[in-house]
Amino acid sequence: MADVLLSLIMPDDVAQHVEDLLLSRPDLVPGFTVSTAEGHGSVIPLVEDAELVAGHAPRTVIRTVGPEADKRQVLALIKQKLPNANVFYWLVPVIDQGRL
Repeated sequence: MADVLLSLIMPDDVAQHVEDLLLSRPDLVPGFTVSTAEGHGSVIPLVEDAELVAGHAPRTVIRTVGPEADKRQVLALIKQKLPNANVFYWLVPVIDQGRL
């Protein structure tokens, strides 16, 4: 099965829970990258005063690459263990990967 890139975008307060969950399953997620982002748009609720002023909400992005079946298991695990986590995701095919 081909590899995919799984991107997970979530509120900052959810990120540590998702990271802990991923770290507990090295068989499905041997590694991942975490970065900060800003959530914009009508589907992003702005609740804090600073968010209302800035016009965006802080988000955390987690990315991991691997077999599609493993990444779908990760999604199922997050849904099961963190059912109200408000995690947006997408899967995209990986054309190539490696180390330089």
